[in-house]
Amino acid sequence: MEINLSMPSSLLDFQDVSKIFVDSKFRKIQSLENINFSAHQGEFIVIIGPSGCGKSTILRLAAGLDKPTSGKVLYHGKPIQEPDRQRGLVFQSYSVFPWLTVRENIAFGLNKSNSRSNEEKLSQWLSFTGLNEFADAYPKTLSGGMRQRVALARTMIVEPELLLLDEPFGALDEPTRKSMQALLLKAIAGSGCSVLLVTHDISEALILADRIILMSSLPGRILDIFIPPLNDSRTRDHFITPDFKSLYDEILERFPVQVIGE
Repeated sequence: MEINLSMPSSLLDFQDVSKIFVDSKFRKIQSLENINFSAHQGEFIVIIGPSGCGKSTILRLAAGLDKPTSGKVLYHGKPIQEPDRQRGLVFQSYSVFPWLTVRENIAFGLNKSNSRSNEEKLSQWLSFTGLNEFADAYPKTLSGGMRQRVALARTMIVEPELLLLDEPFGALDEPTRKSMQALLLKAIAGSGCSVLLVTHDISEALILADRIILMSSLPGRILDIFIPPLNDSRTRDHFITPDFKSLYDEILERFPVQVIGE
């Protein structure tokens, strides 16, 4: 089933994208099949689906870390050839440099020629993420949630146009996860930054997304696209409402179940 959401002036376009990998035994594994969707300025898209369905591959293609086997991945209408600072990527694992302090990690991508502006931005992000007291600490001394705050700040400080998030809160405990969801929404508010986030968590998708893309099992195809109800405050309190409960149940019912051993 092909779902093409292409619209004029889209930021990111996947056009009939398929991806095949070759494993260690030289077998061809099809990760993605005929993926079609577009992301627009300021839009928050969440991709959900079972493990191994190609969700992370979509992010890697959007980041320029991989190339499609067939089809096109376009950014502002042009094929993506390589990584670019305008497409910032945050991984699930705590992607910070252990040999750098918090301050040095966050400032890593800044243009070194404008030191005054850099200091102002660094001060703002240290304050925003609540890391002022830990500015000179090394990542090994920080909690998982704090390290993800560092990773988010390091990515956002360069003002990317597209933020790519690969299950960034998956390893966090529930209270920290909720806190990071709120921090993420606050970080992108008013920035015009578009977001493409991968998660297994249907609740997280409903809280964060303007649009939810549901993927099939391998090879990954788009099964359906859902539009969550208007959710200005974006909190779990919305799940007591009939609209949210109904959509949650609908997505859960359609969510592919992997059979162990298949």
